[in-house]
Amino acid sequence: MRCDAVELRDFYGTSLGRTAQRMVRRRMRALWPSVAGETVLGLGYATPYLRPFLGEAERVFAAMPATQGVVVWPTAADRLVTLAEETQLPFEDASVDRIIVVHGLEAAENLHAMLSEVWRVLSGSGRVLFVVPNRRSIWARLERTPFGHGHPYSSGQLTRLLKANRFLPERTARALFIPPVRWPFLLGAALAVEGLGQRWFKPLSGVLMVEAAKQIYRLTGTVQKVRARRPILVPLPSAAQTRSPTTVKSDRMD
Repeated sequence: MRCDAVELRDFYGTSLGRTAQRMVRRRMRALWPSVAGETVLGLGYATPYLRPFLGEAERVFAAMPATQGVVVWPTAADRLVTLAEETQLPFEDASVDRIIVVHGLEAAENLHAMLSEVWRVLSGSGRVLFVVPNRRSIWARLERTPFGHGHPYSSGQLTRLLKANRFLPERTARALFIPPVRWPFLLGAALAVEGLGQRWFKPLSGVLMVEAAKQIYRLTGTVQKVRARRPILVPLPSAAQTRSPTTVKSDRMD
């Protein structure tokens, strides 16, 4: 079941939501230290993670699925978000350099059609970053956060899904090792917990992150032209014709 846009906005307004946002952002920036001159699109509910790219990328915008709803971002005066069908994105082919998908893949109603649209709008040299709940984590088991809704993934499941939909997984990362509780002392130690988790407890991360490129198929090998064969009529000798009027067919190369 998908959370609606208001629930997602309210979660990221809490102390736990803000901490989760910071931890995931750190890993995103480690993967993408610069997006200067590029176009960045957020899908699902990615707006909490897009702000660091404002002022750096050539253009930053977001699309939220119609079944989720939309909230204004970043301000009422400067709106960079639109409502769209996740299977019919209102963008041209190969028009986006970077795509971030958060709270999108695990709740998609038509997963393969959604991934087909992501593939379509991604440029040939572009990269897409998928962020999904880790099925082995506590976050995926508790419904009081958005990461506890929808279908969580293991690393192998996500990799196979992307390969089956014409993406090439290139790098993986993990984030969100603190438990989903609002204890002030634990939230204050989030960076320390994150460091310990990255070193010792990677399988238990709250989210998985996979960066993928667009798989573009091409025809390989030498194409040889094959000439068509057609039947021709060969007359029999006159003596044979007196015995049988049959015409014999044979094949030859043009």
